[in-house]
Amino acid sequence: MSVSPLSSTGSATLPPGSSMTEQITAAITQAIVERRLMPGTKLVEQQLADIFQCSRTLVRQALNQLSRDRLVKLEPARGAFVAQPGVEEARQVFEVRKMLEAAMLADLCRHITPAQVRQLRAHLKQEREAVSRTDVPGRTRLLADFHVVLARMQGNAVLAQILADLLSRSSLIALMYQSSHSAAESQAEHEALVDALEARDEQAALQLLETHLGNVEANLRLHPRVQDLKAVLQAGTGPALKRRPKLAALPISESEPKLKPKATAKANAKAKPSLKSTPKARRA
Repeated sequence: MSVSPLSSTGSATLPPGSSMTEQITAAITQAIVERRLMPGTKLVEQQLADIFQCSRTLVRQALNQLSRDRLVKLEPARGAFVAQPGVEEARQVFEVRKMLEAAMLADLCRHITPAQVRQLRAHLKQEREAVSRTDVPGRTRLLADFHVVLARMQGNAVLAQILADLLSRSSLIALMYQSSHSAAESQAEHEALVDALEARDEQAALQLLETHLGNVEANLRLHPRVQDLKAVLQAGTGPALKRRPKLAALPISESEPKLKPKATAKANAKAKPSLKSTPKARRA
């Protein structure tokens, strides 16, 4: 399979003989996982067809698949856009990840082999190298793949696929809500997880996983912004917006003439003679 033009770090892993639709789907998914495609980006069918040198029909099929995976949103009369997950969806994605990965890790702790530990150590080495050379797309992909590698060690292809889909959506969420959890922190937490797996310490592994996913979620800005204009402005300014004290009314001196109230519009209308009732001035 040829490397996708959208991929800068290598194409996604696909079985030999994969269709063009599958290649397009994999390339766009990988670009999202590596955070090279931002939420809300418009995906123009003709442009994609030109990039992949295929028909728009195949591109449309790929976009439909990505829409089913919740990575792309199809809007009538507007086209396809990279999805923009909502706050509640973000919370639900992490909730499902915690449940799935906890069960997966507990089982793996009891059955992990020395060969699998070596495989994980090799993956961690790739992570460290990508983090140290500031390879943002590479490290992002490797940090996400770590969880998929754990799932594949279970020998359950369905679990691995479900987790891969959730991780793709997690990447979108991290972009959408500006995760401040650094790659170095994630990498260090992966190292600790593998240490616990090698020691077959199930309790420690589960605690580390909960901390790891909790840290990622906690660093997302999922809290709704303050909508009250007064609260926003007063929070960001000094005493300029503080309420001014009311001045006491000064008594009017008896020697000062009291101001007459202004005539109302109705009174002015009565005082002004009507043009129709005023006789025309005679010539001298």
